[in-house]
Amino acid sequence: MSEENGINNFKSSKLIFFLLIFIFILFLVRFFIDYYFSNTDKKINVLLSPLPFSIASSLNIGDVLFYWKPKIDKVYDIGIEKPSFSADAVISYDLTSNKLLYEKNVKERLPIASLTKIMTAIIAIENEDIKKEIVINKRAAAVGENSMGLSEGEILKLKDLLYGLVLPSGNDAAEAIAEGSRFGRDNFVYMMNKKAEDLGLTDTHFTNPSGLEGDGKQYSSVYDLLVITRYGLLKKEFARVAATFEYVIPYSESNKAFYLRNDTNLLTSYPGVKGVKTGFTDEAGLCLVTYLEHNGHKIIAVILNSQNRREEMKELLDYSLKTLGEKPPYHP
Repeated sequence: MSEENGINNFKSSKLIFFLLIFIFILFLVRFFIDYYFSNTDKKINVLLSPLPFSIASSLNIGDVLFYWKPKIDKVYDIGIEKPSFSADAVISYDLTSNKLLYEKNVKERLPIASLTKIMTAIIAIENEDIKKEIVINKRAAAVGENSMGLSEGEILKLKDLLYGLVLPSGNDAAEAIAEGSRFGRDNFVYMMNKKAEDLGLTDTHFTNPSGLEGDGKQYSSVYDLLVITRYGLLKKEFARVAATFEYVIPYSESNKAFYLRNDTNLLTSYPGVKGVKTGFTDEAGLCLVTYLEHNGHKIIAVILNSQNRREEMKELLDYSLKTLGEKPPYHP
């Protein structure tokens, strides 16, 4: 063997050795990430955006590496009669067993009204201090339709605004949260869309934080809403707010007293329901996302544009439990 061939063989062996080490390191990194983040849905943050670097580098809106995907290729069916619903789109999914229990137009893009506020809450919780005080400006106070009753000049903590966002579905709270964000309203909405993208969603787009005026450009699908809701419920603060029936904000020098109630979900009428969110506009119709815990099962169900969202949701939950071999709880 010539000296030149020997040198080439040595270089090849050295290259292979370092390549194997590199692959091994990648394997260890992947193993660590999978192990550490598997039960928390925390991810490595990557943001490619038009935001100023000083802002973009501080955001917690990643989740681009290992997002959760529901299994929707096959509906779990044990042969019991399936109910039919007036809703344009329906999904019911058991997170415990990863089973799709009911589906109708799961990928169809539809207006979602105040279901938008699930994402609004997520972005606020992930990127702001919930103890932060927000001054209510004229724009937020003037928002119509559902409202928690904010007045211009009042000062409330973000935590209290989250309850106003979810319980009475306050459009004023949604605007106040976005307007009061350290990033500004436009960037806040951008972050909502970036989060949807990071979660692997392709049928969701936001133009505002409330869902009030979509003009056909604000939409999602029941599939995407399932993913968004599951992600939101992993946030303890959001899960706590969503499961709350009533909440009181006491009077102070900076705000009037608020008594907030969630009368339109099934928190008090279907045992095991833990929230989550209602929605309605003329464009979207009656919408509802519900989270149910029952005998170890964790079910998220979504209906869009229903003629009777409460009764159809109860029927959907009953059917879902029966399909899983469970007896539905008594409910009026």
